This record gives sequence, C-alpha cells and structure tokens, in this order.
Amino acid sequence: MKLDELRPAPGATKRRKKIGRGPGSGHGKTSTKGHKGHSARSGGGKAGGFEGGQMPLYRRLPKRGFMPYGGKTSYAVVNLKSLGSFAANAVVDPDGLAQAGLIKLSGRARVKVLGGGDVAHALTVRAHAVSESARAKIEAKGGRVETLPERVAAS
Repeated sequence: MKLDELRPAPGATKRRKKIGRGPGSGHGKTSTKGHKGHSARSGGGKAGGFEGGQMPLYRRLPKRGFMPYGGKTSYAVVNLKSLGSFAANAVVDPDGLAQAGLIKLSGRARVKVLGGGDVAHALTVRAHAVSESARAKIEAKGGRVETLPERVAAS
C-alpha cells in the first residue's frame, strides 16, 4: 500500500453542501436560511451556550471560591528532603534549584520551601517564602534562611 492509495472508508466522508450558487443548485436565493428573521441575518443565530431556554450548563454548575484583586500567588514548591543533593554549607537559591532540576527555569520568580522531610546538614537557603517547619529544621542543623523579594514582572 502506498500513501496515494489511502482512501477513507466508503460512507465515512460526506460532501459539503454548496449554498448560494444560484437557482440551479437548489440552494440559491435565500441559501437555506428561509425568509427574514434573526437566523437569516449575518451574524445571526443563537448565542454560544444557549440551550433552548433551559438553564444553561454554565449557570447550573455551582460557582466556587473567591479571587481577590491581586489573584492567586503561585509558588514553585520545594520540600526539604529534595535538598539532600546540595553540599554542606552550600547556598540554595532559585537559580541553584533550577540547575539541579528541582524547579523549572520559569519558576524562579517565586520559590517556597516546605518542611517535608529532613535536612542532612547545614545549608543557607534563599527563597521567597519558607514555611515555619522548614525554617525550624534548617536552623536546627545550623543553617540560615534568607527571604528574597519577589521579582515583579514588567507589564
């Protein structure tokens, strides 16, 4: 079998209805739109989501949550157990986390360190946010925690 021999199964495809091509076509003049009315006009027809007067799906479903004016603050999250690959007394910052493959390069703008797991040795952790449990575990091993200011995206 060759590519030029490929054909759809019989009955699988249907020719497009050609409308507005004169009276001989059988679909001339009003082009299957009938006479006058909203549906006969250009741009006419029902709105997207209209269900014939029935309450549309987007109004039937419950609305959840609240979004304040600033929107949600999303962080690239790193747990303490994944910082084991860093050497003792190393500086752990967003760039270092991205190089180690723990966060994406795009996630360096906001990094949060959570207290899941334990730290093997003292580290200097520089992040935009650090949970209380993570801070306590890092400082218990003799490490330091520095909070960074958030990078503001230029708009």
